[in-house]
Amino acid sequence: MPVSPECPRSRSGTLTAEKVIDAAVALTVERGLDNWTLRQLAAAIGAYPAVVYHHVGDRDAVVCAVLDRVVGQLELPDGELGWQEWFAELLSGLRDLLRRHPGTARRMATFGPSVEAAAPTLNQGVRMLLDAGFGEESPLAYTLLTATACQFVALEDDRNCSPALRLNTTDDYAAYRDRDDLPGMAEHGRAMHRLLTDPEHAASYHSRLFDAAVGRCLDGLACRLAQLRAG
Repeated sequence: MPVSPECPRSRSGTLTAEKVIDAAVALTVERGLDNWTLRQLAAAIGAYPAVVYHHVGDRDAVVCAVLDRVVGQLELPDGELGWQEWFAELLSGLRDLLRRHPGTARRMATFGPSVEAAAPTLNQGVRMLLDAGFGEESPLAYTLLTATACQFVALEDDRNCSPALRLNTTDDYAAYRDRDDLPGMAEHGRAMHRLLTDPEHAASYHSRLFDAAVGRCLDGLACRLAQLRAG
């Protein structure tokens, strides 16, 4: 959308793009990335929507700026770590960061941040994989790991939006825990029953699922690396 050459007045005095993005990030932490409107953002900064358009752009432009701001907070692990340890630490930190900003994980998995925001992490991550010996498969391995991490955080975000439905489904599966004629369903039912009856186990479910997903991806890539070295 075209930007007006003159900034419309706001009720709160001089505003900057940084202040608009600050407010958008705060709304994302409070409500989730998809649960605030441009009018609500304008109200949060005491301005008119035209002010947001002038400083940043339309809602999609603001969302991109929020994602870049979030990604910019990601701390890179020590470069002296082995590639598996480096990615395990990186993706654990990424999960914590995305969980504090609901909705950003899905946006990250689908579109990713800007090149400028992504460059520090991508450069170091792909370099770690190149040094390990993945060669031209390094970008693919990097994308596999980061996309897997983002998808599992997005899954957690989505489930947290519908707790009643999630509990009903879990209860339905738990009902199969004593079905000897369906051993697979019975085993899954026992796992679901434990989620319903053990609060501590339930509270750590998503973090354990995330760690399992990332860990198995790393294991698979380690096997692939052995093949590449052998070949």
